[in-house]
Amino acid sequence: MHQDKKPRKPFNYKLFYRRTALIIYDILSVILASYLAILVRYEFHMNQIPRHFLDPITNFLPVNIAVTLAIFYLFKMYHSLWAFAGETELQNLVISCVLSGVVNAGLLQFFRIQNQPVPQSYYFLYVFFLITFIFASRFSYRFLRSLKHKNENRKNSTAVMVIGAGEAANVIIKEIINSHFSTMVIRCIIDDDPGKWGRYIQGIKVVGGRDKIIECADTYGIDEIVIAMPSVSRQNMRDILSICKETHCKLRSLPGMYQLVNGEVNVSKLRDVEVEDLLGREPVEVDLNSIIGYVRGKVVLVTGGGGSIGSELCRQIAGHGPKQLVILDIYENSAYDIQQELVKKYPELNLVVLIASVRNTKRINWIFEHYRPDIVYHAAAHKHVPLMEVSPCEAIKNNVFGTWKTATAAAMNGTERFVMISTDKAVNPTNIMGASKRICEMIIQTFNKHYETNFVAVRFGNVLGSNGSVIPLFKKQIAAGGPVTVTDPNIIRYFMTIPEAVSLVLQAGAYAKGGEIFVLDMGEPVRILDLAENLIKLSGYKVGEDIKIEFTGLRPGEKLYEEMLMSEEGMKETANRQIHIGRPIQLDEMRFFGQLSALKEAANTESPEIRRLVQEIVTTYRDPKEVNEKAADKYGIHAQ
Repeated sequence: MHQDKKPRKPFNYKLFYRRTALIIYDILSVILASYLAILVRYEFHMNQIPRHFLDPITNFLPVNIAVTLAIFYLFKMYHSLWAFAGETELQNLVISCVLSGVVNAGLLQFFRIQNQPVPQSYYFLYVFFLITFIFASRFSYRFLRSLKHKNENRKNSTAVMVIGAGEAANVIIKEIINSHFSTMVIRCIIDDDPGKWGRYIQGIKVVGGRDKIIECADTYGIDEIVIAMPSVSRQNMRDILSICKETHCKLRSLPGMYQLVNGEVNVSKLRDVEVEDLLGREPVEVDLNSIIGYVRGKVVLVTGGGGSIGSELCRQIAGHGPKQLVILDIYENSAYDIQQELVKKYPELNLVVLIASVRNTKRINWIFEHYRPDIVYHAAAHKHVPLMEVSPCEAIKNNVFGTWKTATAAAMNGTERFVMISTDKAVNPTNIMGASKRICEMIIQTFNKHYETNFVAVRFGNVLGSNGSVIPLFKKQIAAGGPVTVTDPNIIRYFMTIPEAVSLVLQAGAYAKGGEIFVLDMGEPVRILDLAENLIKLSGYKVGEDIKIEFTGLRPGEKLYEEMLMSEEGMKETANRQIHIGRPIQLDEMRFFGQLSALKEAANTESPEIRRLVQEIVTTYRDPKEVNEKAADKYGIHAQ
């Protein structure tokens, strides 16, 4: 029984021809370098070269060629991919040529006539010319290939304006200019420093300050604006972006100053400018020491740990040295995602990920009895307003009684602090979701009076980029070519980034003494219409022409504006000026518990009386039409 022969590799004629051409070229290079070196020594006067110098060079030439080709072969001069040649290939080239010169000098001694050695200058000139010829053959291909790529790229080039003439801009400009693959062509630079006007960076002119942005964008036919100012203040960034977005160019920027400090400034770090860059306020400041002090060495449980807020809580807690981090979520995919992220980033972290519903009493009790968490962040909740309006019983079962069961398990198992994530929609609610969260706040404040656990709630508004928020929706609509849908031209909301909100939640937990409703300062409210228009402009489109905006009307349970505090609560400051404390409201506990019992029965039986029962508990729960009419007096606006 014979074995099948392995198929032969097809002969690579292209490679054979290429190597043969290089060998022939190298033979000619050795010949030229040999005679050119002696010619230069005698200033190109051939008749003045003594025969006892020229004859040894000629007689030795075949040996010199053979030895040089052998050296080149050993140094892989015929194996390297010269189109991608770099420092290593250049080093090998120089060493092999120098070795050829050394061997040349040694062996020429055997061909001397009348004991007259070849002039010493010959050897240095020979090596110089040989390096020059060989370098030209190897690196000219790379150079020509680079020119070809750049010419091809220029045909589809993107005209770029760079804002900023500092170190970060210099690095970005240099990389773009030297790149073989970038299709960017930098046309001009903008900087507010008059001392830099008229000067050049990498051959690109600084044409003026921010007042020239719109004019130069038109003059130079700019397609994309790169903001290379990692240390600029948020206020300055907002002002510059407000000008840039009128050019209808695509906008990109560097993430921040730390990129420059770490030497990470390069084209790959450029990101699209986001709407949050236009909010115009400095990042929230948080006392990290106070957070580390009460999280380090503790068992921390995060419910809803796979969600937008929950997952960011897990990220920040994981970095502060907890004894154990327990993530609980009903949705396995999101729980898996945050698990994999934390395992990779914090391999030493004692991490437990559990799938469970906060509505399952036995499961929640078992988790608390088994893991005994010291701190609980309760972020699990149904938060989508319109969906909860058509499924009100689910909102009550999950939000109200899920909180009740989790808080009870915490109190029964020695939890030190229980921090519930609330919402500005709990203030004078006009929807079931907001009203359910207000009931949760009431439960938390009531429990705090009867158990040793410190129960608190943290209330804040919308977070940019969270699941279900308007920004991801707008981006999808813009990517699809529009239209962008806005419920009402006058609707306003408070916004904060997810990391900012979570940092304040963690610090509020550090301040907790029990019973407080912490209110985060969300800054000035923002019109949703302005967000939509800005996002369209930042994407390089014209509002109304390229991308249209459609008004769809307020959704069920939605109001024009959100409030952070109920009028009767009042407000107290903390050590962090961005965290305030609302005064607890007194309530009749016996009546409250009786109302909750009736509410539970109604939710479990899908009773149509659910809204009436909620309104009996949350007396500030109002019809959205009534609330929106009051907005006309407060804000001078009217619902569409």
